[in-house]
Amino acid sequence: MTSAPVQRFPPNLRLLLPSAVGGVTLRASEHRMNSTVPCAWQESARSRSAGRYTRDVRHKSESQESIVGGSMRRVALILVIAGCASTSGAPGGSTASPEQQAWAAFVRVMQSGPYPTQDIRPYYENLREPMAGFLEQMRAKADWREWHTAPRVFRVEDQAHFIIPLTFDGKSARYCFSFIKEGEHWHFQHLEAITLPFDQLGELPLSDFPDLPESGKAYIREEMEVSQDVRFFNTLAALRDTTGALDWFKDGHGYALAARAWIPFVPPPQAFILYACWEQANLRGNNVVLERLDPDTALVRMSVIYFQLYENAAHLKQQISPEHYRQLYETRWQDRAMTAGWDLDLSCAARECTFRFTKAGRR
Repeated sequence: MTSAPVQRFPPNLRLLLPSAVGGVTLRASEHRMNSTVPCAWQESARSRSAGRYTRDVRHKSESQESIVGGSMRRVALILVIAGCASTSGAPGGSTASPEQQAWAAFVRVMQSGPYPTQDIRPYYENLREPMAGFLEQMRAKADWREWHTAPRVFRVEDQAHFIIPLTFDGKSARYCFSFIKEGEHWHFQHLEAITLPFDQLGELPLSDFPDLPESGKAYIREEMEVSQDVRFFNTLAALRDTTGALDWFKDGHGYALAARAWIPFVPPPQAFILYACWEQANLRGNNVVLERLDPDTALVRMSVIYFQLYENAAHLKQQISPEHYRQLYETRWQDRAMTAGWDLDLSCAARECTFRFTKAGRR
């Protein structure tokens, strides 16, 4: 490995940063979002934890729901900003810092076999299995030459955070591996692909903060909203039933009204299609292509963050089944299309969705 400094921050200013396990790299110097965390471990995880997709989450207390949802999604990645001292040495060698030795030992364990699940010290216990799954998929697809390149190291109290660029399936991203020290031993704690660039801070007062590319902010916004929708769906389904819970998410009348009021240049059905494309592309950050629009038919293709989230975010799979997650999406769009005078044939594979609209009654 090459040499890298360990940056140490005295704990006199702490920033609690939002965090969620996703396959994107969000840094102010980058201009695109990559989905890189492999998620084929889902099925094996299901077999290890039968019944995990049931709605027993409904029976959790309100405080537990908060932990599983919003709080878990915002696990604390604390970067303490106020001066730093650095040390150098060959990582893993005789002159390496304890943190660099810990990283070298971690890489050796990852190369030799699955990282022991019992050695993980997750922020919350229900993150243990997802963390183990992510590590195993990364291990299976690793280019170990990258892992032996010294990461940036940030020491914060009893934690060490290692930030390193890695490549999976031809897509590169920067990942943050967090470890916690117990006695003389370092234990893996958390894997993150969202890192807000607060490793340096100017003099206070500040009113200009490091920003992210629009694609990154769209991902964060979507995760926040989807997580709230899932928690609310589970609450309603527990109080009523699945059908009643899905009905609450129908927003077709308001959506169609916005379309005809804000796009008065074409008939309402066409205005709806144009508004949907605009809203999904410019407010939601999805990749949208309008391929056809005439009085009787329309064809729209979208690459949707919504389904990417289910693949990447650790907490969603524990709260809602894939079937109900898809139903939430389809129910909303079917109601919107019907209210605007369209029949909708909606098909999605992974995160790629095709919307085929036909004028109501013309099928």
